Amino acid sequence: MEISLSHDSMHWTDIYLNWNADNYPGVQNLRFPSNQIWVPDILLYNSADERFDATFHTNVLVNSSGACQYIPPGILKSTCYIDVRWFPFDVQKCDLKFGSWTHSGWLLDLQMLDVDISTYIPNGEWDLVAVPGKRNELYYECCKEPYPDVTFTVTMRRRTLYYGLNLLIPCVLISGLALLVFLLPADSGEKISLGITVLLSLTVFMLLVAEIMPATSDSVPLIAQYFASTMMIVGLSVVVTVLVLQFHHHDPHGGKMPKWIRVVLLNWCAWFLRMKKPGEDRKLIGYKYSHAPQHHSSASSIQLTAVGSQPANTNGNMNMYFGYHAMENPCCHPSSDSGVMCSRPASSPLDNREPPGRTPLAGQIPEISKILEEVQYIARRFREQDEAEVICSEWKFAAAVVDRLCLVAFSLFSIICTFTILMSAPNFIEAVSKDFT
Repeated sequence: MEISLSHDSMHWTDIYLNWNADNYPGVQNLRFPSNQIWVPDILLYNSADERFDATFHTNVLVNSSGACQYIPPGILKSTCYIDVRWFPFDVQKCDLKFGSWTHSGWLLDLQMLDVDISTYIPNGEWDLVAVPGKRNELYYECCKEPYPDVTFTVTMRRRTLYYGLNLLIPCVLISGLALLVFLLPADSGEKISLGITVLLSLTVFMLLVAEIMPATSDSVPLIAQYFASTMMIVGLSVVVTVLVLQFHHHDPHGGKMPKWIRVVLLNWCAWFLRMKKPGEDRKLIGYKYSHAPQHHSSASSIQLTAVGSQPANTNGNMNMYFGYHAMENPCCHPSSDSGVMCSRPASSPLDNREPPGRTPLAGQIPEISKILEEVQYIARRFREQDEAEVICSEWKFAAAVVDRLCLVAFSLFSIICTFTILMSAPNFIEAVSKDFT
């Protein structure tokens, strides 16, 4: 017997149920209950229903030629392997295998009919692409006869508009916020807070994705790969931010910048990023330190002249006189930045000058020595302060270089990851063009 099978109806010819329509005027067809005549035991092999056969056994429509038509309605539940590798741009294919449970191919021959999907009701999550069918014949080791079956492959494509608006676009925006961490000034004190906030936001979206997707370890979904790469970028940005803050707030007494860091960051990376150190064009620091040794040597010579041994002739008196006169001018004209208030003493040994043959400054030598020591201490403090400022400026400039370098690198890495991961889906362009237009 030959039976034609589609996904919801069966047709066959029973020669024992035909009659002559002329002998029975007006009787074109008859309806028999399925338990009163022979019906093929066609079942869904991969059924997941508790009753296994979830169809409702209706009447069989028989015409005068013996042609039988059996259309049992029902809701079929089938086992299907779900591949979530390209989620949410995935295409799922589920096989519905129909065949006789007891009849072999020598007793019952199955033929396939085209599937009618004109009455399909559109779904908000899935698009029905096609339902192709194929007739197969299997030979088992126990039997010589073939066992035919008809397998329909239901091909469905997931609609991505919902997932794109609720998951992908927020993830892209949050990853963009992670790049703003490198644009935020280090003195604001909010770089770490912004990075951790972005990381927590991505964690919340990751939990939403985990609730939507089935629990499987066969493959990592596409959207999970994208979220993982984005979280890695944000996590690394937090680590780099800690390094940037360490550079920016570096203690000048903790040591100078190592030579290799200066060469890599301040020379190579700064040149590559077209960054210039603030005040580099004016060269004020180099000019200041180029005159520092000369000032130090003059102060030392003054001290040696003042406290040296007095010669027998009048040259020693003149040396002390001019040495004291050299120290008198800076005190009479103090700088506003020094914070030292100096004035000429009320009773100066220079007011009552003696002839060259006498030594009136002999009693004032200890006081001059103390003044020289104070001036040297102030000069040394200024030099140390300038050196500390230079060290701090170098570390701050290194922090700015690291910020700019990470901004460029992380931006490129984020763009490459976004396009590489999303464009790797086989039907990405088709899904976006259909759902977002």
